[in-house]
Amino acid sequence: MKIGIYGYGNLGRGVECSIAQNKDMEIFGIFTRRNPADVKPMFNTTKVYSTDDILKFKDQIDVLIICGGSATDLPEMTPSLASNFNVIDSFDTHADIPKHFANTDLAAKNGKNIAIISVGWDPGMFSLNRLYASAILPEGNDYTFWGKGVSQGHSDAIRRIEGVKDARQYTCPVESALERVRNGENPTLTTREKHTRLCYVVAKEGADKERIEREIKEMPKYFADYDTTVNFISQEELDKNHKGIPHGGFVIRTGKTGKEKQNNHVIEYSLKLDSNPEFTASVLVAYARAAYRMRTRGEIGCKTVFDVAPADLSMMTPDEIRAKML
Repeated sequence: MKIGIYGYGNLGRGVECSIAQNKDMEIFGIFTRRNPADVKPMFNTTKVYSTDDILKFKDQIDVLIICGGSATDLPEMTPSLASNFNVIDSFDTHADIPKHFANTDLAAKNGKNIAIISVGWDPGMFSLNRLYASAILPEGNDYTFWGKGVSQGHSDAIRRIEGVKDARQYTCPVESALERVRNGENPTLTTREKHTRLCYVVAKEGADKERIEREIKEMPKYFADYDTTVNFISQEELDKNHKGIPHGGFVIRTGKTGKEKQNNHVIEYSLKLDSNPEFTASVLVAYARAAYRMRTRGEIGCKTVFDVAPADLSMMTPDEIRAKML
């Protein structure tokens, strides 16, 4: 499988590294909006092209992994590229997924391609675990906690505010709420009661910090529903203390079984990630394999992780999967 990488930030570099670990794939190349000569790939054998030239390679790329931000990039990029390529993206603005799906589905069907959107760990792996657990325990409650970790999408959203030079945003679970869920108390929790958001922002010289803080705290779908703390720091402090991109979280389903609903159960799936973008990239690459196989069977249109058979993600044959995994 020849895989193209569209966009080359932290996520794109993670995809490049992940493809190197998958022996049934090879990197076709990186497509960048920057000057290709200024982009230094992780591997010196990786070719770099301008995004302006991508249609020249329409028949040479099996799957294109789009590594853009959810705030402004992916809503435009994914439908546009799905008209000409099989694509994967990591769109993570949960409230806008139905709209993004509809736009991408129309484009992919018109181009007779397949697209898999919102691939990663949440949405993605966490979504699958929520679905599995709710199907198994139909009488119960779902809880998702993220962090403590750096959210790439939220950090990107802050960086796009006028006057912001750089930023990192940490999502932090409220520990008391997490413990109540694990104890089987089945609490009803608001968005604000489950998480807080902690922002470290480097403002450009002369920027209006009060306005920046207000825009962050009032940003719908990102910060408006949370208790948010904004700290302005220097670029040197950000580089020293907030260089890494860790993340993780927990998906928990509590439920009851039995005639009298006397037995309690807790299903928990957790992730602890040293590198959010590298793990997300690894999920994207596995789903690129699935997209290739699904398109080979004649499927077209937009899909999500719910529509992909687990066996399509693996390099192993069906016989090997049954022998080793079942």
